[in-house]
Amino acid sequence: MGMKNFLARKMLDRQLKNLPESQRAIFIKMFDEDPEFFERLAKEIKEKKDQGQDEMLAAMAVMKKHQPEMQKLMAKVQNTTS
Repeated sequence: MGMKNFLARKMLDRQLKNLPESQRAIFIKMFDEDPEFFERLAKEIKEKKDQGQDEMLAAMAVMKKHQPEMQKLMAKVQNTTS
């Protein structure tokens, strides 16, 4: 794992600190599986924030837009851990 991905993973872990450990572990595995996907999400959220949108609303809009991809990635990660 490169330094960029390591730092991004640490940031993700910090953002997920309020989730139960089992859910946090799934998101970390999803990130490890496809870090570029999460970089794209972060970039889109930042673009919306830069346009003046609230961070939470921006994140929700981006997640909704990419929901099918998130579901596929989550299923892939859950299938490898079962």
